[in-house]
Amino acid sequence: MSTRIAIVAAIPGELTPLVKGWKQTGKYSWSGKLGEHECVAVAGGMGAAAANRAVNAVRGSFEPEVLVSYGWAGALTCGLKPGMASGITEVVHLASGKRYESQNAEGTRLLTLNYVARAADKRKLAEQNRAVLVDMEAAAVARLAKEYRLGFYCFKGVSDGYLDDLPDFGRFISNQGQLRMLPFLQFVGMRPWYWRSLAKLGTNSRKAAAELADLTRESLRQSL
Repeated sequence: MSTRIAIVAAIPGELTPLVKGWKQTGKYSWSGKLGEHECVAVAGGMGAAAANRAVNAVRGSFEPEVLVSYGWAGALTCGLKPGMASGITEVVHLASGKRYESQNAEGTRLLTLNYVARAADKRKLAEQNRAVLVDMEAAAVARLAKEYRLGFYCFKGVSDGYLDDLPDFGRFISNQGQLRMLPFLQFVGMRPWYWRSLAKLGTNSRKAAAELADLTRESLRQSL
């Protein structure tokens, strides 16, 4: 039986391996199939507001039965290494304390923040919330799935390790959830101590995106 699936990511690069061969329907959106299931995928931007806009836009044009929160996440512990991918069984929204269970058969706990987690904060966040990964969008997608009575799945690829020293991306995210690339490049261009970690981030992110696509295809094939 075919299911209509909407996959919500933040950044196009997260989706690249998954949507290969799909039809591009907009600057940051694609349509295609996973097995017999009709799918749309959208890179709506970073943060809860961007995720909210993306879900509501998809609902207006596609009427999904299942929402999937998809993309990169940071590791809070050494339990998952950069380049790996994992299903998420529970999403915890730090600011509200609300918890959302997914329909993933197996996986781990993800913590959603309203800001970009820095290396100095990750150990404390992990200990206080017993979470392994952190992102900025999954709780928003989970909340809307519950509100609209849709199925909810979550899959995340690990882009950075819990000790990786990265710039504060949060200061360069626009109101639309997009990374303001020129100011960001100007900032890191004058701070060479970030160059090695950013190069590693790029390599790990590409590997994680490929692992994430494979995991998602297989998991949804078995679940739906």
